[in-house]
Amino acid sequence: MAYICAMSAAYEVVVGLEVHIQLLTHSKLFCADATGFGAAPNTQVSPISLAHPGTLPMLNAQAVELAIRLGLALHCRIAPHSHFDRKHYFYPDLPKGYQTSQLTQPILEGGFVHTPLGSVPIHHIHLEEDAGKSIHDADPDYSCIDLNRAGMPLLELVTDPAIRSSDEAFAFLTELRRLVRWLQVCDGNMEEGSLRCDANISIRPTGTSTLGTKVEVKNLNSIRNVKRAIDAEVARQIALVSSGGRVVQETRGYDAASNTTLPQREKEEANDYRYFPCPDLPPFTSAPAQIAAIAASMPALPQALQQKFTTAYQLPLQDAQVLTEERSLAHYFEALLAAGAAPKPSANWLIGPVKNWMNETQQDIEAFPLPARRLAAVIALVQEGTVNFSMAATRLLPALLAQPAEDPAALAAQLGIVQQRNTADLDTWVNEVLQAMPDKVKEYQKGKKGLIGLFVGEVKKRSKGQADPQAVTKLLEEKLNA
Repeated sequence: MAYICAMSAAYEVVVGLEVHIQLLTHSKLFCADATGFGAAPNTQVSPISLAHPGTLPMLNAQAVELAIRLGLALHCRIAPHSHFDRKHYFYPDLPKGYQTSQLTQPILEGGFVHTPLGSVPIHHIHLEEDAGKSIHDADPDYSCIDLNRAGMPLLELVTDPAIRSSDEAFAFLTELRRLVRWLQVCDGNMEEGSLRCDANISIRPTGTSTLGTKVEVKNLNSIRNVKRAIDAEVARQIALVSSGGRVVQETRGYDAASNTTLPQREKEEANDYRYFPCPDLPPFTSAPAQIAAIAASMPALPQALQQKFTTAYQLPLQDAQVLTEERSLAHYFEALLAAGAAPKPSANWLIGPVKNWMNETQQDIEAFPLPARRLAAVIALVQEGTVNFSMAATRLLPALLAQPAEDPAALAAQLGIVQQRNTADLDTWVNEVLQAMPDKVKEYQKGKKGLIGLFVGEVKKRSKGQADPQAVTKLLEEKLNA
């Protein structure tokens, strides 16, 4: 193990990522085909996406607006003038025999993604159309082609080769996915292919500046697999070079089951694609007035809200980070505050019981049955001591989820979980506990004051959760200290 670590220390890892971001537009990039996921094969196509002769593509203005929106969030330079190029290569699922993309004048350049591990610089982001999909396991004798995806609008984000570890790549993709979802640019669903990542990986002797020969690992379908693939490919390259071998520039795939990268083909250079400006699509402009209007319509970004939550509402940083993972969750939190709930209890409920519901049902907060004002009423019942938190979370909340229109206070009374403050009842329960535990009473009176929690717990059991803990604690202390 020490030998492997020593070899790793002799080399520096250099990674650049290419991320394909499928845009949430109502139609494809150059035609009106639908863009829904999961439709029957070859049902979301048209003469334009099938590349029939004589068809004329038209640029989707919504795709340009979403590109500008992301560019503003990532501090990119937005090109005032941009155009499309043809990128020629043959795939059976690319009907035209070329891909309409951008090479010389991408719509966005520069910018960065800020992560907890530092900022990752962006080289450029360009618009392009997607290819179709080849399916090799649907028929024993033939490969099947589904062209529903052909022409889907993509942004391809290309970072500088500035990432130095798989952890940095993981942090970058996590933050980027949060941002594209927040801005409603992309749904970020890597399992469905709407966010895909290729990693360009190389190594070089530590302390040198010349880039090593890069290997591109293609079509990584989860952030975790990006991290694992980088580590696996780095280990392969170090072992190869350390044994006297030479890294070959190529494209490789990643097998998650064996945690290895596998060769696919030699890597093409840019001139292999025979780029030239697309004659069917005129150049387009991003006017200052259009950019200003898009900027004015953008929501507060997650890091700005995170700072607001920690300063204005005095939330711990960890709470603020969880609440800003999704835009809809942050909005629900602010709706709770608008309904009168206090910040910290609201955060506790969202991070605790509500998040548990989201995880169990595999749904986001937008599907949560209770409107914010209803959950705020539950929080108020707990804060005023009418219902304790445990009973509210385990009994009242599930009952309300089944009957969202019910009044929380009335339902708590029906469930018999309203905390009992009647002095006579509390006195009975406290006396029963103290009489049943004489040894513990003596220990408490000799100085083991921590036993108060044991007594309170026993009273809660006897009262079936109805005893008010604060009133019980006060009564216990009076009796034990008498």
